[in-house]
Amino acid sequence: MSAVVSPPARAISGAAFATLLLIALMMGANHVAARIAFNNGVDVATAVVFRSSVTAVVIAMILASQRVRIAFSARHRKMLPAIGLLIGVQSLCLYSSVARLPVALALLAFNTYPIWTAFWSFVVYRKRPEKAMLVAMPVILVGLALALDVFGAASGLGASGQWARIGAGVAFALAAAGTFGLALVLTQHEAGDVDGRVRTGTTMTIAALVALATVASQGGFHLPTAPAGWGGLAALTFLYGTAFTIMFTVLPRLGVVGNSAIMNVEPVFALVLAWLLLGQTIAPVQVMGALLVVGAVMALGLRRK
Repeated sequence: MSAVVSPPARAISGAAFATLLLIALMMGANHVAARIAFNNGVDVATAVVFRSSVTAVVIAMILASQRVRIAFSARHRKMLPAIGLLIGVQSLCLYSSVARLPVALALLAFNTYPIWTAFWSFVVYRKRPEKAMLVAMPVILVGLALALDVFGAASGLGASGQWARIGAGVAFALAAAGTFGLALVLTQHEAGDVDGRVRTGTTMTIAALVALATVASQGGFHLPTAPAGWGGLAALTFLYGTAFTIMFTVLPRLGVVGNSAIMNVEPVFALVLAWLLLGQTIAPVQVMGALLVVGAVMALGLRRK
């Protein structure tokens, strides 16, 4: 996700609930499609350029069709590029994790971002974490430890063997969570008054430029080497852009502004899709850990404030 705001306090309709689940499904499917693309010659930076560029164009068309007035203050002009840079780094790191880990595990490690959000909020703005966050933190960490099989019990590799296999992917996922958490904190405090469509449009544009610079540093685009790669690249771009289009056109009409904690079921969808399409499986204890992480993050998002 590129931007998250607090969920609505009131109950949502059945149509809104179904739409949120659809967005979560498309986001999970986007990462599975990305893994298919990575398995067939596409590199991370190329995927982020395609995804972010097309999404930025779609949002620009929405802004034009809805005649949204765009005006930035001096603070916005300073902070929006920084937020876009963070989201660009987050996108590269998360896809790098997806390329190395089972998709669901990469997304679960990324789902530690609420902990990072609380950390950055304290470091940057000296805002102490809420009690609910302090309670949820150990639950999230225990669930993640189980899901990642950090001691190598489920895999039979032992701790050293398991970390040799998953270490780089986990590091990328946690880096993505950390940069995303900082982006959320800066968005809330420095750019929360910017129209969400405008904010996301600028964020996607800058993220595309960050990825394009990475492509240039690597000697150019790495395009698919097989038809499945083209299908994966097209699918990840379509799914991501469509999810954001629904987010900004359908959800407001259904009484939902921004994202909702319901969408944190994305790793569950990714787990099922990766099993069906990629043959990726994890042990039952890892599934239990995944449900702990998803449940704790959803409980944080659904709590009354």
